[in-house]
Amino acid sequence: MFFFSAKSQTKAVLFDGTVVAGYVDHGAFINCTGPSIKFSKKPYTVLLGLLPSLRIKEDKVAAGAPKNAALTPNLGFGLTTAFRHVALQVPLYYNPKTAAKNGEWNVGVGLGYKF
Repeated sequence: MFFFSAKSQTKAVLFDGTVVAGYVDHGAFINCTGPSIKFSKKPYTVLLGLLPSLRIKEDKVAAGAPKNAALTPNLGFGLTTAFRHVALQVPLYYNPKTAAKNGEWNVGVGLGYKF
């Protein structure tokens, strides 16, 4: 907490201008930071919030079974840290239960740019 004590700001934001690409659950994601709580002290920023995303993952199914689309919208949440214009992100995404697999949370990692 010492890091954010002197001349730091904490506020709620709807969009922070950060775009991130990364890896999760044998696929990729592209997202931007959505509604979040922002802690900032120049040149550092830490965001904890929702991550509207596009997930890119090919479905592995039995021959002849229907497949999901390779590009799907998704909503995750997680922690994004930025130093000047470089952003590092640790998102969490939920894969719902299907007939073949139980639902589970997946942790990913991403690298991006803060405008």
